[in-house]
Amino acid sequence: MYQMKHRVLELMAEVLQVPADIITEDTTMDDLEEWDSLTHVMLIGELEIQLGISISLDEAVEITNVKELLELCGI
Repeated sequence: MYQMKHRVLELMAEVLQVPADIITEDTTMDDLEEWDSLTHVMLIGELEIQLGISISLDEAVEITNVKELLELCGI
């Protein structure tokens, strides 16, 4: 479980182009100016590819923080 969480956080840092150590479960879209609507779509797409999961549009638009994102990934 830890490895999967770490993988998601690293992927998120890569997509958002921010240091991984600033992203925690409590991080919200409002906390990072890099996490805008475009990078949100890029992040969802990359998670689907890298983790082999499917995230619906309805699910994607409801995500506002890292904790929700991890839960959606089954973590």
